[in-house]
Amino acid sequence: MIPLKDINPSSKTPVITILIILSCFLVFFYELFLPPLLREVFINMFAVIPFEINHGVDLPPPDPLTPYGNLVSYQYLHGGWLHIIGNMLFLWVFGDNVEEKLGRLNYLFFYTLCGVVAALVQAFVYPDSKLPLIGASGAISGVLGAYAVMFPRAQIITLIFIFFFVDVVVIPAVIWIAIWFAFQFISALISINHLSVGGVAWFAHLGGFICGVILSKLFCLLKRP
Repeated sequence: MIPLKDINPSSKTPVITILIILSCFLVFFYELFLPPLLREVFINMFAVIPFEINHGVDLPPPDPLTPYGNLVSYQYLHGGWLHIIGNMLFLWVFGDNVEEKLGRLNYLFFYTLCGVVAALVQAFVYPDSKLPLIGASGAISGVLGAYAVMFPRAQIITLIFIFFFVDVVVIPAVIWIAIWFAFQFISALISINHLSVGGVAWFAHLGGFICGVILSKLFCLLKRP
């Protein structure tokens, strides 16, 4: 399922969402212009390495932000065109309404914290992995969690592929995100014995999503009269 648009207009310009998208693309274009060897060094300098987080060490090349500062920087790195376009499309569709609901500064803190928690969950599941963890998907998973809590009845215009069948359908947000979460959960269970040698960080998606659900529920409780 590819989300194209939500039928849930926001009344304010999603400034933070736009800035995050622009920042991710600027970093990605910088990566593209680096020679392959330097690109690998750059990614390893600013990615999350689970081994570093769990053992309190800084493997070469040295991390300018320390391994723990990379819990933020890794969210702005991406490994390819499909990676960044997919992530930024999800953020564009779901981020504006969550930003408007939370407020810009709260939303930036929320987004960043979901990304941090996502990386920590991944590091907890694979404590000795030395593979770099990069991408905004953990933080964006948190945005989806918040969207499910705050706008469950919103409609998502979706492009779906089932073998050779292609169609555009409208799906309620709560059902759309439930299907998305089920896919992440099943994929995590299937890949648990293989992710240590490479692949999608499914547990980061799950961690970010659950963090987003919890934080958005707390926000709604605090805002309730």
